[in-house]
Order: sequence, then C-alpha cells, then structure tokens
Amino acid sequence: MPSPLIPTRLFGIIGHPLGHSLSPLLHNWGFGHFGLPGVYMAWPVEVGRVADFMTAVRLLGIEGVSVTIPHKAAVMEYVDGMTDRARAVGAVNTLFWQGGRLWGENTDVAGFVAPLREMGDVPGTALVLGGGGAARAAVAGLAELGVPEIVVSNRTEAKARELARDFGVGVVDWERRGERAGGLVVNATPLGMLGKNEGQSPLPPGALGPGSVAYDLVYNPHETAFLRDAATAGARMIPGLSMFFGQAVEQFRIWTGCELPRVEGMALLRKALYGEGV
Repeated sequence: MPSPLIPTRLFGIIGHPLGHSLSPLLHNWGFGHFGLPGVYMAWPVEVGRVADFMTAVRLLGIEGVSVTIPHKAAVMEYVDGMTDRARAVGAVNTLFWQGGRLWGENTDVAGFVAPLREMGDVPGTALVLGGGGAARAAVAGLAELGVPEIVVSNRTEAKARELARDFGVGVVDWERRGERAGGLVVNATPLGMLGKNEGQSPLPPGALGPGSVAYDLVYNPHETAFLRDAATAGARMIPGLSMFFGQAVEQFRIWTGCELPRVEGMALLRKALYGEGV
C-alpha cells in the first residue's frame, strides 16, 4: 500500500459503454506489481460530453487516459499535440502529459506490431479486412514494418478506398478477398466477435493455407471461426488478445516508464476472459 505521504496518481479510461473493459484490471494490477501509487478508473462518458471530461483532465490533474469507442476521434480537438502515429491513424487512444502539454498518442499501432515483431519473419504481402479504426491501426503498423505489399478489403468499398488512399496501399474487392490470402491476413472486422457475429469468419472457406498467417484482432471468444479455419489449414495464428495487451503495455510505459510483464499480464487477461485452464 502506498505511503500516505505519496499522492495517488489518477488514471482511467473513457468510452461508452465501458462494462466490458479489461483495462482497469490490467493497469491496476500493473500499479500493484511495481508498487506504484496509481489508481486506474473507468469513466463512462456519453457522446457530447467529451469537452467536459477534457476540462476535468486538466483541472483534476489526471495523468493518463485510455480512450476507446466512440471518443477516439473526438478527443483530438482538445489535446495540445499529437504524435505522428495518432495523426496517421486519425485517432487517439492514449492521453499523456509531456512538458506541461497534453498529448494524444495511438498505442493501437504499437500493440498491433508487437506480436509481429516477436514472430520475426513477417510475410511480404498483407491483406487487411475492415475499414474502421482497427484497420487503420493495422495498416499503419504494417507500413512501419516495411511490408512491401499491403491491400485492404471491406464490405463497404468506399471505406476501403478511403483507407487505401490515406496510406497509399492497394484495394481488393470484397468478393475477391480470398484470392489475396496467401500471406498475412488481418481480421479488423467484427466478424467472429462474441454475440451476433460469433461463428462467422471474414474469409471464405479454403482461402488460408500453410503459408498464411492469420491475425485476428477479435479476442472474445478465445477461438474464433477465423482462427479455427487457420488451424485446420496449417496456417500460423496470432490471437487478438496479443494486440490488446501490447497497446496496454505501451500505455503503461508512457505513463510510468515501466514495462508490464508479458507472461503474468497475459495470464491475468486470459483468466478474466476465458476462465481457468485457458
């Protein structure tokens, strides 16, 4: 327990709704692990109340904030500066103070890239399925890694073309996406997610092969249809929880200078999401 002479540092997450968020669990565990005087809270902020919250950040001395749906674009109006990553993606998921100024960062890019760096031999071609914020973070990360050929595909073609134009990558028609699944395939759609999309895969059957790498940004349920298909095809797999943990690691490092331990942190998240023995 921190000494009463050391003030508790205040952090938290904003979004709406927030009932599902694992961020308080992970970050508060991190403060305890390193013996830091910090507390991380959940602040449900409705659409239209972002300006009020950002005023509170400055008045109350809130030291760090995670930003999730639907506020990642809205908070950009209220920061003093943004990193190149945040500008490239067009979204902020992390607020932090530097030199007396409130900055916006996008750690989704670092979170996305982390398991690919660990894998080492990233394929030279990548297909990103989706057209929203997660897809933008994925394309930005692949560009950082220097992947030579990146294409995007989305059910709404206009969103795919907008994403492709912003990053200078290619587009493939949604109906022909399976033809481009020979390298790295990133699922940045809700297909496979717990609920109405559970059991659905973003790729047609048989599209993946032994040379493919399937990276699913969906992390609940533990085994999505996309990853099951990948396992059947003999493809390599990267589960979505890896990206979630990676973006949180980067946030914690920005705020504290400490690196959350991967083995213990991932075990904590798996237990919370999937129960014992997963």
